[in-house]
Amino acid sequence: MNKAIRQSKIEQLINQFEIATQDELMEKLKENQISATPATISRDIREMQIVKQPNEMGKVRFVRFAKVNDLDQQRLFDAIHDTVVKVEQIQFINIIHTLPSYANMLAAIVDDLQLSNIVGTLAGHDTIVLLSKNLIAATAVNKLFLGNADQSLLN
Repeated sequence: MNKAIRQSKIEQLINQFEIATQDELMEKLKENQISATPATISRDIREMQIVKQPNEMGKVRFVRFAKVNDLDQQRLFDAIHDTVVKVEQIQFINIIHTLPSYANMLAAIVDDLQLSNIVGTLAGHDTIVLLSKNLIAATAVNKLFLGNADQSLLN
């Protein structure tokens, strides 16, 4: 089995399912006709920087570790400060209104950061729709865009 294909499937599986153990991951891989030894899976987990993280309900699952550096954070905060004119939350959706022609740029910054509380973005000329998994995640995003958030929400 090609390492790149196996690791791509691992990433797909941990994003699709709440997998908490190496055994669960190996089982999901077998269901997808991919067999690998425990040592190989351990190596993949380490190389891919997969860590265990609790979800909103406290259940632990595998996720890719993505550390946001200070420069990226500052770029986001500067863009929010300079371009955002209105923020509205509707359930698990945030609507971000920007100055004309800035929505795509701000959405690209958000996409690059791969924030865990945002599962998707849609951008137009002066409006961004940010989709979250649930109300709790959307509220955290709302606080971030209103400037009321703890910066740890970026990690």
